[in-house]
Amino acid sequence: MKKIGLYFGTFNPIHVGHLIISNYMAGYTDLNEVWLVVSPLNPLKKKESLLEDYHRLNLVRIAVEDNPKLKASDEEFNLPKPSFTINTLTYLKEKYPNFKFNLIMGEDNLRSFKKWKNYEQIIDSHNLYVYPRILTEQEKKEKKLFEIYTIQHPNIIRCEAPVMKISSSFIRKAISENKDVRYLLTPEVFKYVDEMRFYKKK
Repeated sequence: MKKIGLYFGTFNPIHVGHLIISNYMAGYTDLNEVWLVVSPLNPLKKKESLLEDYHRLNLVRIAVEDNPKLKASDEEFNLPKPSFTINTLTYLKEKYPNFKFNLIMGEDNLRSFKKWKNYEQIIDSHNLYVYPRILTEQEKKEKKLFEIYTIQHPNIIRCEAPVMKISSSFIRKAISENKDVRYLLTPEVFKYVDEMRFYKKK
């Protein structure tokens, strides 16, 4: 049974940090493929800086098209919003019965995992591949407390993926201030973003 890692995100825009994590998971774990699942725009939470769904999907496709182990996914686009992970997993299991789906997430998401809808059902039926994140000063203070109360489960797989301090919000802000971000994006993604004048001040 093919093992698929699901890496959810708005990818607004997708950057080299996303790709390094995805490539690590596809090449250094037992996952056969990683699907980068583009989260659709929630009509109740419209953000001015969030690109339209199809633009963000196109950026992900452009970024991963030369890697057969990575795939851009729009599976959530036609599901009810807001998109709860448990609903997406149920839908994918029915659509692809021969695939085994697993979640890819950062340590920060694991800390809040108990707040997810039906989190116990998710973790009992799916592996969680967790990669490290750079902690804020407040998170460092809370780390020992977190380690005491965190979820202990055999389906949590901790991965020593490279730690990247790159964020889409930093890139958007930099572009709005006319800073050079070409090395934070792949050349193809940078060209698309630049030519479309995404995130530029109006």
